Amino acid sequence: MDFIKQLINGLQIGSIYALVSLGYTMVYGIVKLINFAHGDIIMVGAYIAFISVPVLSSMGLPVWLTVVPAIVFCAVTGILIEKIAYRPMRNSARISSLITAIGVSLLLQNAFMLIFSPNPRAFETVFSTTPIQMGELNINISTIITILVSIVLMVSLQLFITKTKAGKGMVAVSEDFSAAQLVGINVDNIISMTFAIGSSLAAVASILYVSSYPQITPTMGSMLGLKAFVAAVLGGIGIIPGAMIGGFIIGIVEALTKAYISTQLADAVVFGILVIVLLFKPAGIFGINKKEKV
Repeated sequence: MDFIKQLINGLQIGSIYALVSLGYTMVYGIVKLINFAHGDIIMVGAYIAFISVPVLSSMGLPVWLTVVPAIVFCAVTGILIEKIAYRPMRNSARISSLITAIGVSLLLQNAFMLIFSPNPRAFETVFSTTPIQMGELNINISTIITILVSIVLMVSLQLFITKTKAGKGMVAVSEDFSAAQLVGINVDNIISMTFAIGSSLAAVASILYVSSYPQITPTMGSMLGLKAFVAAVLGGIGIIPGAMIGGFIIGIVEALTKAYISTQLADAVVFGILVIVLLFKPAGIFGINKKEKV
């Protein structure tokens, strides 16, 4: 029974990793950029939710509605980051874009340290703390909501990409940037929309995360973002179903490692998976190795 409980815990945190990894994989799939600032968008969403709580409480609204201002602010932030920091570097060497992404990450962290101080802030209880009894298992409502919301959002994103005109435009840009421009697709708008969607998913992930771990700091997105990146690489970066599966796998491995091996080794095991994947299947579970002429 304890094993099942740990699996459920793994699915919970894995769902959050999966949501965040979607942002990495969408951006990489279109502009071939590893957006290391994406993890800090989670932190931005958490702080926007934090300052929104008193306003919603004064109106008699539930705490989980803080996800609305968090989504709006994070989407706008994602678009601005792309326009100001990444768009001018689009035709530069990839290492330049990578350094820019790291710079944006550090800028966000230090800006929020100045505004809110480095000290941790306690977050309000998002969902009811009364557990649900399922046989011999006691499962928190936040766990169930996290898993269900993540699955719904991931399936919705997949349907959006495969069924809508905007989604097909994203696929076209990811396949061939220049050809998409030639057939009249507004590439700049597509890229901005990609950053907005990825940042919005990160905002949702931030609320789901603080519902289980109700403490926020300016650096909270760093490790969370790195683990989500590992999930994206494991599943096959640039492939949306791969990001979902990768997130679930990383979450389950982390939970089982903490439960049965050592809490101190959990991070080492997660990053060890990254090393193994890069050594034996660098394209990831769903990725296909492509040969490039040089």
